[in-house]
Amino acid sequence: MFIQTEETPNPATLKFLPGREVLAAGTAEFRDGDDTARSPLAARLFDIDGVAGVFLGHDFITVAKAADKEWYVLKPSVLGVIMEHFTTGAPVMLDDVGDDGHAAADGPDNEIIGQIKELLDTRVRPAVAQDGGDIVFHGFEDGIVTLSMRGACAGCPSSTATLKMGIENMLRYYVPEVREVRAAEMGF
Repeated sequence: MFIQTEETPNPATLKFLPGREVLAAGTAEFRDGDDTARSPLAARLFDIDGVAGVFLGHDFITVAKAADKEWYVLKPSVLGVIMEHFTTGAPVMLDDVGDDGHAAADGPDNEIIGQIKELLDTRVRPAVAQDGGDIVFHGFEDGIVTLSMRGACAGCPSSTATLKMGIENMLRYYVPEVREVRAAEMGF
């Protein structure tokens, strides 16, 4: 099995591409070893000293490292765990379901929220997935859209610029009711 790695815009994360499907649908994020009960792969990765976060996408695994660790030390261990996990045929998720991450919406702005989610899903999420991350909708109120970056995009030095200059401009163009995009604090 050959696993490719890619650097991400966030120097604290690396993207691992096992060359096969990781999650059939949705994504899954694990911010510490205590919340990994539903993912044997994430649990095994957190057994490595220095792993600070795990994000699972359709065909990739993004791993975040602790600030006091170096990738040249961690990378071989992470590659070994991923290779062994897929070689044994163990499930990535026990419930085999990720989530789309978006907050549910119910109310007078449902049509606007639907447009926002559709734009995020079709135009933004594929691009941020290439960098080992995801973006999810949290809310829309008084013209303000609240989003969070996940995986490699959380804490990335360019995430604020991505939200404000890229996503905000696009949403304002296609959905005139949007005045501003703000970041919700989440991710690793």
